[in-house]
Amino acid sequence: MLRFGILGLGEGRSTMSATLNSTKIKLVQVCDRNLELCKQRAKEFDFHHYTTEYEEMLANPEVDAVGIYTPDKLHATHIKMAMEAGKHVVCTKPLLDDLSDAVEIIEIQKRTGMKLFVGQSSRFFEPMKRQREDFQKGLIGDLITVEAYYHADHRWFLNKPWALENQFKWLYGGLSHPVDFIRWYLPEIEEVMGYGMLSSNGHKGGLKNADTMHFIFKAVDGRLARISGAYSGPIQPVVRDSEMSCILRGTEGCSQGDYMDLRYAVTTKDGEEQLITWEKKMKHYFRFEGKSHHAGEYNNYLEHFADSIAEGFTAYPDLQEGLGTIALLKTMERALDSGKPEKVQDTIDQFGLTQYLDK
Repeated sequence: MLRFGILGLGEGRSTMSATLNSTKIKLVQVCDRNLELCKQRAKEFDFHHYTTEYEEMLANPEVDAVGIYTPDKLHATHIKMAMEAGKHVVCTKPLLDDLSDAVEIIEIQKRTGMKLFVGQSSRFFEPMKRQREDFQKGLIGDLITVEAYYHADHRWFLNKPWALENQFKWLYGGLSHPVDFIRWYLPEIEEVMGYGMLSSNGHKGGLKNADTMHFIFKAVDGRLARISGAYSGPIQPVVRDSEMSCILRGTEGCSQGDYMDLRYAVTTKDGEEQLITWEKKMKHYFRFEGKSHHAGEYNNYLEHFADSIAEGFTAYPDLQEGLGTIALLKTMERALDSGKPEKVQDTIDQFGLTQYLDK
């Protein structure tokens, strides 16, 4: 069993549930600088091995790997500390909110041999897993284009003080989900253009950066993709729309995975139309109040990572793929600032990543 430690017990709540309900992972210790939150989680899960000092958990010889679920701006520091301490790393998305630490992290990984897996949870929901399987089977033919979006009323998120800091951007915190879908199917994006704005709701709530954005991407082979994100307003009822969705349009068919609703639709190359749902798995994926925590997908991806350690294969997104996604997000940010199309390779060159990353 992979012996695991968790840093950050807000989002880490789902990770605690996932590890405590896994036959492949043993939860050894958890950490949060907020002592009261540690006590709250200890009572909730009847798990009392907690500390407020990250260094203490990293020094624990019983911990093989750590899961990092802290604010975006702290990921780079916490990743470097974990690898230097000889721990494998699972880091929630976005992997980083800046590429200035990327080369150093790559070099640390080379020197220590520690594995890193990006907790890009959206790949591990049932509809997206089925969509990927059908695509790989050729059910929709060759891919023409990809469309993805993440629209959610996240005004509740503004209760987190760090969400109101200048450094917090929904571009990284929200759009990293649909951007990951794009890179999953069209990894060689070369150019992006888009627009963003701070809505009146976001401005009223104290946000400093855009909460409403639309982008178009062009791949090296000429194929196109598009995404959108909106985070400070009401959303459609689920009978009409999903908060997050990925649409694949192929030469012979089309498919759509609806994330939160555990719903999947496909028109195959044989003209067959299917609508599949997984209501029986709702309790696996959503274990707490509402749908604010997705413990089931954490179970799925953490066990995939545990298997990769035990069996010696690479769990994706790994460090290189994760940094490629951040390079694309950074290029999107440049497009917002310039108001014109921007090249991904320019971003890669800017941060000295040319020798490490493909386009």
